[in-house]
Amino acid sequence: QMQVAESGGGSVQTGGSLRLSCVASEYTYCTIETAWYRQSPGEERQFVSGITIDGNTNYKDSVKGRFTISQDNAKNTVYLQMNNLEPEDTAMYYCKVGGYDYELNTCRDYWGQGTQVTVSS
Repeated sequence: QMQVAESGGGSVQTGGSLRLSCVASEYTYCTIETAWYRQSPGEERQFVSGITIDGNTNYKDSVKGRFTISQDNAKNTVYLQMNNLEPEDTAMYYCKVGGYDYELNTCRDYWGQGTQVTVSS
């Protein structure tokens, strides 16, 4: 089964930067889009940014102009460059990748374990 691993989180001050990475164990025809989500304690998981396999991107309004998503398909990796971070960006960040379930013989979403981002004022 597909494995997804996030990395790059950490603690920064307001205005700082972090670069998150999401590595998938394999890309298949099911890997149409990779997306970043975030979740704060007591809140629902929210979409942050996504990128299709052919490079189309979209962003949550509050991160436009500050976050940039990119990918290296040869490395099965998607990046999220986060600049000018704000305390409101503090959350656990998760990566969602489309993959093939060999047991169910179907496409489904796979999630990583998350990487924590903490922004202090």
